[in-house]
Amino acid sequence: MKFGVADYGMTVWYGGLYDIEERLEGLKSLGYDGTERLEASSPADALQKAALYHKMGMDFSTCRGANIQDNITWSAAMGKPYIWMTPGQIDRKVDFDLFCRRSNALSKSCKRWGIVAGIHNHMHQRVENQQELEDFLKAVPDAGIVFDTGHLSMAGGDPAEIVRKYHDRICVMHLKDVFLTGETREDGTPDYRFCELGAGNNGFDNRTVIEALIEVGYDGWVHIEHDAHQRDPLEDLAVSIKFLKDAGLSN
Repeated sequence: MKFGVADYGMTVWYGGLYDIEERLEGLKSLGYDGTERLEASSPADALQKAALYHKMGMDFSTCRGANIQDNITWSAAMGKPYIWMTPGQIDRKVDFDLFCRRSNALSKSCKRWGIVAGIHNHMHQRVENQQELEDFLKAVPDAGIVFDTGHLSMAGGDPAEIVRKYHDRICVMHLKDVFLTGETREDGTPDYRFCELGAGNNGFDNRTVIEALIEVGYDGWVHIEHDAHQRDPLEDLAVSIKFLKDAGLSN
């Protein structure tokens, strides 16, 4: 098993990603094995960054370029097993059947390259809650899951149940805890933010998911993602990796 960071929240905190080597050094010092995405602007940039990761003893689980074709071919060339499922429009306005049809087409293309397109369950996007996720997996049999525990818990689902039922389709895990701020958003839903593991207050405990991962023998990437840091990201990430190890996972 590898521990990584989906580092979007770090980029938000700092205002950008200015030095990938510096970021990797910080994550490595905490015991992380890498990041989820290698972000590249060209084949040469992807190769150079991949070499840097390797030189530093770090890794990544997928590659993202300027378009889906780049995502597929660069990830396949670097031996990575999946890309994110992004078949055009992904918000809740798109028809579910249309989304599934497009997802099947993308999955078919990925299969030719020996990789999988994974659906990222996400609040306010087309596949948000547990029923939609399960319906999607039935409708798109070649799809995997970029499985996010925080988003599913906020949508009323049971993340541990998904792990037990669909562990063979999980491309990668995103472990998140959810902190309810006590405020209400304009649409009437509770306001929340994602926080370090163990600090959530929405009634969900990632330990139940970790127990399920151990039970099914999951041995892939586990990525920590804090979309909105309230302090230095490395402080939050230190808390989260300790949580993983205290709960019985090891990298």
